[in-house]
Amino acid sequence: MEKTFNRYVINATGKGGQTYLTQCQDKDALRKWIADHEDQIIMNELRITDKKKNPFLKLFSPR
Repeated sequence: MEKTFNRYVINATGKGGQTYLTQCQDKDALRKWIADHEDQIIMNELRITDKKKNPFLKLFSPR
């Protein structure tokens, strides 16, 4: 069995009040998911978390 690693976590709010929580393996998959759901989500409520980001840099990044 192959171990898969999902690097990006997407948390978004839909226009009808739905909550989207999904994971993507790379930037291409991330861009494709956003493009596919762009008309269904509120772009200002979109949160993307990079699980490989250095914890020290997370302290200084804007939220």
